[in-house]
Amino acid sequence: MAAKRVLLLCGDYMEDYEAMVPFQALQAYGVSVDAVCPGKKAGDACPTAVHKPIGHQTYAESKGHNFALNASFDEVDAAAYDGLVIPGGRAPEYLAMDEKVLALVRKFSDAKKAIASVCHGQLILAAAGVVRDRTCTAYPAVKPVLVAAGAKWVEADTMKKCVVDGNLVTAAAYDGHPEFISLFVKALGGSVAGADKRILFLCGDYMEDYEVMVPFQALQALGCHVDAVCPDKGAGDKCPTAIHDFEGDQTYSEKPGHDFALNASFDSVDASSYDALVIPGGRAPEYLALNEKVLSLAKGFMDKGKPVASICHGQQILAAAGVLEGRKCTAYPAVKLNVVLGGGTWLEPDPIHRCFTDGNLVTGAAWPAHPEFVAQLMALLGIKVSFTNQE
Repeated sequence: MAAKRVLLLCGDYMEDYEAMVPFQALQAYGVSVDAVCPGKKAGDACPTAVHKPIGHQTYAESKGHNFALNASFDEVDAAAYDGLVIPGGRAPEYLAMDEKVLALVRKFSDAKKAIASVCHGQLILAAAGVVRDRTCTAYPAVKPVLVAAGAKWVEADTMKKCVVDGNLVTAAAYDGHPEFISLFVKALGGSVAGADKRILFLCGDYMEDYEVMVPFQALQALGCHVDAVCPDKGAGDKCPTAIHDFEGDQTYSEKPGHDFALNASFDSVDASSYDALVIPGGRAPEYLALNEKVLSLAKGFMDKGKPVASICHGQQILAAAGVLEGRKCTAYPAVKLNVVLGGGTWLEPDPIHRCFTDGNLVTGAAWPAHPEFVAQLMALLGIKVSFTNQE
């Protein structure tokens, strides 16, 4: 049985990262998370929105992944949950007019249960009347509503800004997820041990959007030092990402994702200073597998027995590096040929969220596997999240 139960309040065109990152990160930590949306039931999906700055006066929007709900709104019993998470995006604009949503939020607030709300999610808190005299932040455009609702506004000097006021955690945008999630875990009575680790992410243009950001921010939220690098790019440069989704066709669809900001330089990497390597999937591994420096880096981690976690098409790099001989692993099904020709023993990813650990190697098939993927990497690194019982 999971240590804690959390409810994720969803809606159509909620921000893509702001739904999936906390949803999967919390599950990786052992928290049970139910995602619900008014008017929808378990198995239905919510389309999401990608919000990203591109130099205009406000953010641009494009269509994100389709987010699958795993519970039904009409069956929710607030008393059964320990906390509530409210993503931002455009969904809060209409959810804030739904009396059932507002009544649900008031139940969490009245019971002084942990509430974490990000970006435009605070519109719902304002409409529910639960922010009067509470200190909070949000995406800057939400300031007038929060002030009118009686909140004590804290300016978001950066989009990483987070604020805690008792049981309430608020953040300006998904850039602040690491602190946002960490503070919410603490509000749930959680503590982290063994997170003094340094982890390297091997990135490239058109890596899969979720497959880089979810594990990147989930590990940062634990307290790990995480560096993301890409050949021929430096700290501060960006990699465009690809959204790979399952929409009923014979293979996944692709849409443009967020731009992922690198925080370290590939040419300055000292592999010996890192405890683990993470390789996202998407289309980037196809060309990274042709780069001898990349292959040498991956081989170095494997030869030293350091944890390596690779997902989806990332195993194309491991196969090209010649490190799968005699190893058991999975990948996105289309990568089976690479794994088998590379000498690996293929493990069928059925269902698609299966992950496997073989010695120091963790492999996953696709982004639905992130909770297992991150949890298995945490186990190799000796990172543990524990929760105390709260009234």
